[in-house]
Formats: sequence, structure tokens, C-alpha cells
Amino acid sequence: MKIALLGAESTGKSQLALALSTRLQQSDLAVHRVDEYLREWCDIENRTPKREEQRHIAQTQMDRVLAAPEGSIVIADTTPLMTAVYSQMVFDDHSLDAYALQQHARFDITLLTGLDLEWVSDGLQRVGVHVREPVDQKIRQLLSQANLPFQVVYGSGEQRLENALFCIARQAPHLAKQLQRPEPPIRWSGPCETCGDGDCEHRLFTSLVKG
Repeated sequence: MKIALLGAESTGKSQLALALSTRLQQSDLAVHRVDEYLREWCDIENRTPKREEQRHIAQTQMDRVLAAPEGSIVIADTTPLMTAVYSQMVFDDHSLDAYALQQHARFDITLLTGLDLEWVSDGLQRVGVHVREPVDQKIRQLLSQANLPFQVVYGSGEQRLENALFCIARQAPHLAKQLQRPEPPIRWSGPCETCGDGDCEHRLFTSLVKG
């Protein structure tokens, strides 16, 4: 099983990937976490990629996902889709869109981190809080146009982890049993501020895109 984490900058993708990996491993599940290659690349090169280097970033990220041990649950801290989105934002380049969507279809579950966390500066990878909403919108548009399902994860700390597990359990009931969690209800019934059900927002956004 492959779980993708997508989201604009400073929305907690890396922290959530680590938290999910730890939680699943505590349940004796075989987990393989794939960290964000872009971060590694920027640390080595001490700069952000140029337009012609974007494809290498995307392909290396996916190569590492596909190199995961057979039978493990893969938690990918970003996918080529994020590279395609930033290629659009920074270079007005859509050449990676088709490749990114084709590769993203190989994931079983997609979690999109919400914009409710405070923006925090983090070196070369951070552009600014002003790009978070446009990036979030482009992610949603690409996924929706390709009919790729996703769940939005909100909350902070332990609540964000629990909401992510809720979303995963909705699409993988067998994992809910292994995690000793009750299978989630068909619809979320809790307060909005702790909602882990991205379907409501997903449906609204999809209707706006198609409208």
C-alpha cells in the first residue's frame, strides 16, 4: 500500500509522515517512509532547482517510492505531483503534469495537509505564506481533474495524526483493524474544527471546479 502526503509549504507534511510511520510501526506493520528528495537536493546544492532540473527531482522522488521493500506500507512525503505544481508556480511550466498524474495514480491513499498550521520559515524551500493558498488550489485542481481521490487532514499535534489515521481507515478498513481502531462511520459526526473527513470540502471544491 502506498500513502501519499501532499500539501503546500509549512503544512506539516514531514511531521505527519514521521508520526504516521511511528504509529504504524508500533502496530507491528512493515512501514517504509520516503522523505522529500527536494529537501535533500537543496541541502546538497545549496540552492533551489532550475526549470530543467525539475524532472530529475520528480523522477528521483518516485524512484525511491518504487524502491520500497515489497509488502511494506509506503508513506511518501510528497510525490512528483508537488514538483509539477511548483513547476507551474515558479516557471509557468506544465510539462510535468501528465507524468506527475500518471505516477500519482499508483498511490492507494492521498492525504492533503490543510492550511490551518502557522507558516514557519525553513531555509531554501520556503517561498512565503502568500503561496500556500495558490499551491493548495493547484494541488486540488490537478487531483480533481484527474479524478484522483484525496482526503484533507486538519488539526495540530496528536489531533492531526488521529485525523490522518481516520482518513486512512476510511479507505483501508483492514488497517483500522490492525491498528485496533474502530472502523470509521460513513460520515464524520464531530465538530468542524476537529474534522478529519475531507469529503465535505472535497465535494464542495469539486463542484466549484466543474461549475
